[in-house]
Amino acid sequence: MLESEERRNRPALALHVPEPDARPGDAVDFSHVAIPAAGSVPRPDVSTAPADMRDLAYSLVRVLDDDGKAVGPWDPRLDADTLRRMLRDMAMVRVYDDRMYRAQRQGKTSFYMKSTGEEAVAVAAAHALDRDDMCFPTYRQQGLLVARDYPLTEMMCQVYSNSGDKLKGRQLPIMYSDRDHGFFSISGNLGTQYPQAVGWAMASAIKGDSRIAAGWIGDGATAEGDFHNAVTFAAVYRAPVVLNVVNNQWAISTFSGIAGAELTTFAARAIGYGIPGLRVDGNDPLAVYAATRWAADRARSNLGPTLIELFTYRVEGHSTSDDPSAYRPQNAGAAWPLGDPLERLKRHLIGLGEWDDERHEQLLAELGAEVRAAQKEAEKLGTLGNAAAQDIASMFDDVFEEMPWHLREQRDQALAEAEAKK
Repeated sequence: MLESEERRNRPALALHVPEPDARPGDAVDFSHVAIPAAGSVPRPDVSTAPADMRDLAYSLVRVLDDDGKAVGPWDPRLDADTLRRMLRDMAMVRVYDDRMYRAQRQGKTSFYMKSTGEEAVAVAAAHALDRDDMCFPTYRQQGLLVARDYPLTEMMCQVYSNSGDKLKGRQLPIMYSDRDHGFFSISGNLGTQYPQAVGWAMASAIKGDSRIAAGWIGDGATAEGDFHNAVTFAAVYRAPVVLNVVNNQWAISTFSGIAGAELTTFAARAIGYGIPGLRVDGNDPLAVYAATRWAADRARSNLGPTLIELFTYRVEGHSTSDDPSAYRPQNAGAAWPLGDPLERLKRHLIGLGEWDDERHEQLLAELGAEVRAAQKEAEKLGTLGNAAAQDIASMFDDVFEEMPWHLREQRDQALAEAEAKK
C-alpha cells in the first residue's frame, strides 16, 4: 500500500509531440532559424579527420551573401559560363515543373511533384559531380536529368505514361530512370535510395572503378531503418558515396520535428557514425556545389562517405494530391529567409557583370518555347486523357528471361480480348 501511495505522489509521465511553430491562420514565423553570415564557416581540407570538424554539422555553409557576392573559404570560384549554365538548368527545371503541373490539372497525367525553391539541391550537385557518377535521387531531383541533358520529351513521356514511355508505364509519373545518365530508378519509399547508393558505391570500389555514388532522401526518411543501415555500412567500409538529406522541413504533411529536427540537426547524425557531416544552405547554389564537390573529392580519395544536410524549404505542396494550406500558413514558402535559389544566382551573375534582366527574360522565353515544343511532341504519343498508353502486351515483358507457359497464355488471352474490343 505504501508503494502505491508513493507512486500516486510522483508526477505523471507525459510524451512530447513535436509541433511546427505555425499552423493555418497563424502568421508565418521563421525567427527561430539561425542563419550565420555567408563565408563565416571554415572549410577543412578533405583529409581532415571527422572528429576535428564536428562543428560543421551544427552551422550552415553559405557562400552568397545578401548582396549576391560570393564570399568565404567555400567559394568554388566558378567561371561565368558554368554559372550561367547552372542558372539555365535551374530555370529550365522551374519552367518544366510549371508546365507539367498544369498538364496534371488539365487531366493529362494523374500525378506530379514540383521542386520549386529546391532547384539548387539537384542542379548544383549535378555540376559538382562527374557525369558518370551514379545518382540515387528522390522525386524532387529532376534537375539531375536536366543538368545532364536528358531529353525533355522523354521525361514528359514518362510523366504521361504514354506509348513513348521507356519505363512502359510501370513507374508512377515523375519516377524517372535512366542508367546512361546515371539516374537510378526513383522509389516512392525514399529510404531505400540510401542502401542502394551505398551498395552501388561499394561495388564500384570492389571493382576498382573510379565512379562514386550520390544518394538523396528527405528529412522524414532519416527516421527509417534504411537510413541507419546504409550509413553504418558506408562508414564501416568507407564507401565512396555522398549521402544527402534534403531537409525541406515537411514530409508530406508531417513536420520535420517528428523525425528529430527539434533535437539536433540532421547533419549531426553523421557524428555518431564517425563520418563528416555538413549542414549547407540548400538555397545557395554555390554552397551546394562547393559542399558536394568537397564530399566527392573525399570519396574519390578513399576517405569514405559524407552526410550533407541541405537546409531548404518546400515552397509548394508535397504533390498535386496535397493541399499545404491545411497544415501550415499560406505563402509560408515565400517568407523563407534563405530566399529563392534562382534569384540568388541571378543576382550574383549580375553583380559580376555577366548577366542582366533583359538576358534573363530572354532566357525564360527561350526555355518556355523549348518546353512547349517538347510537350507537343510528347503528347503526340498520348496522354492520360486520350488513353494512348503502352501496348497491353508490354506488361508481360522484362519479367522473365524466358516467359513461362501460363504467362504466354495470359498474354495471348489479353491481346485477343483487346482486339475484340476494337
